[in-house]
Amino acid sequence: MSQSSTVPIRSLDTQPKKPPAKWRKHIWGYLFLLPAVAIFFTFLWMPIGKGIIFSFYHIDFVKGDTFVGWDNYEKVFKDPEVMVSVKNTLYYMLLGVLIGFWVPILFAIAISEMRRFQGFARIAAYLPYVVPFVVLYGLWRWLYDPVGPINAVITKLGIDPVLFLTDKAWSMISIVIMETWQSFGSALLIYLAAVLSIPRDWYEAAEIDGAGIWQRIRHITLPAIKNQIVLLFLLQLIATSQGFQTQYALLDGGPNNATLTYALLVVRYAFTRQDYGSASALGVLMFLVLGLLAVVQYRMSNKKEA
Repeated sequence: MSQSSTVPIRSLDTQPKKPPAKWRKHIWGYLFLLPAVAIFFTFLWMPIGKGIIFSFYHIDFVKGDTFVGWDNYEKVFKDPEVMVSVKNTLYYMLLGVLIGFWVPILFAIAISEMRRFQGFARIAAYLPYVVPFVVLYGLWRWLYDPVGPINAVITKLGIDPVLFLTDKAWSMISIVIMETWQSFGSALLIYLAAVLSIPRDWYEAAEIDGAGIWQRIRHITLPAIKNQIVLLFLLQLIATSQGFQTQYALLDGGPNNATLTYALLVVRYAFTRQDYGSASALGVLMFLVLGLLAVVQYRMSNKKEA
């Protein structure tokens, strides 16, 4: 007598389900990112790629483009104005560090030590940042005028008037002073947030031990905001290396190319001389240098997060 053997049949409902693919799990996030990625690619990376390609061509909108290889790079390296612009840009970056970099740090520390009117001080320090550039340039042209308010005070002190905008020794310094007054408010808010996040117990303990205000700043405040100082220092170097707007609008690179920066020379090559190939070569060289600074800044940012 044979016994019938029954084989259990597993229903489809009891089959273990595969976990959804990672891209399906995040598909809505990718869809929301797609417009931003498309805009970023179209208006940033595509022009960068075309700029690299154009740097090897002689651009002619009538006769057509001609491949010239490394000729554009050789041309810009032989141009004496390129070295002048590089020196001016480095000088501009140095002045930005010596004159403007420490201003927001000092103001942030001073405002954090205030017991009254701290909110008013924050607003007053940030207000210059919202001044339109057209108003800004007109205001400082009037202040820097040979018969303007600053020279009026200087002459009352028995000192000869200073030609802020027409003297080669003062033109770049005048630009840095103006830009420091206009833009230090944004960096001040970052430093102020970092200073106010320091535990007050540290200051109270230091005061109990007899530490004065300068000792508290040196041993507590500055070490606590060291990461912000380094990061904003690198960001300022990147920003000042691209200095163009003020030099162009206020003095157009003058007097006698004293404020001719590298970025302004790129604009001159492209739109004054209409040499777009050489302008692209200059832009590629700037892109490489700024890319190097961006890598340093990125690594510093990762180090801070770690």
